[in-house]
Amino acid sequence: MTTTKTKEMLVKAVAPMDDMAIATDMLLSAKSAVRTYAIALTETATPRVRKVLKAQLDTAIETHQKIADYMIKNEMYHPYSIEEQVKHDIEKSDMALKLLDDN
Repeated sequence: MTTTKTKEMLVKAVAPMDDMAIATDMLLSAKSAVRTYAIALTETATPRVRKVLKAQLDTAIETHQKIADYMIKNEMYHPYSIEEQVKHDIEKSDMALKLLDDN
């Protein structure tokens, strides 16, 4: 196989994974933000700070939902089917292993 052909295969295989990696990272960050704001909200004593933290928590929850919806729509995330998610994860793992074998 030519080097050019191998590079083309790599680009085609990795490009969709880039979107998924970015979306996954954003989803995990949003989940972390929700947890952090929820904890901070339970620790605050002043109504004014509580109001600000609740607004931030609501925004973090909405952001998480938007990212999750995007990932579900683009078949990157299957939260309602563990079988589908495991199948999806195995396919991506196999793709990564194949890329390593081809090099």
